[in-house]
Amino acid sequence: MRRRTVTSGGLDEVLDGLAPTPPAAREEAPAPSPARDRDLEELRTEFDFELPRGYVDDEGQVHRRGSMRLATARDELRPQIDLRVKENPAYLSVVLLSQVITQLGTITDVHAGVVERMYATDVAFLQDFYRRINSEGHTHAAVTCPLCHGSFEVDLSGGRLGES
Repeated sequence: MRRRTVTSGGLDEVLDGLAPTPPAAREEAPAPSPARDRDLEELRTEFDFELPRGYVDDEGQVHRRGSMRLATARDELRPQIDLRVKENPAYLSVVLLSQVITQLGTITDVHAGVVERMYATDVAFLQDFYRRINSEGHTHAAVTCPLCHGSFEVDLSGGRLGES
């Protein structure tokens, strides 16, 4: 079975050229509203994090701080055709995380091998972090103190507990 990639190949430009222009659209288009521009500027696509334990590279250096970008549909679909994921569905999170982590300490080429060698607590942290930024759009979590039952919010993206 051969895999084929299909692209629009300029189809949008051809269709735009064939479509009749409505009279209202022939006039100058109104300038985008400042509120719309502000919304576009406020969209965060990359989030910093700090791992609980840290990734230890081949030289023994510990990398804790990193950044993760928002996932695209392609990021979520690509692991489905990965042979490693087909062989072992649990590998999906390794492949997915390796695609969206843009930096880990001084490492800019984060691949599946790097994620494979992370401690389980760090992988669990990154899976939760991924879910938060892609589903909820933020890195804050509401927590309750087990002693006083007080509710407060913590930012999962970095900083150690007790540090300011």
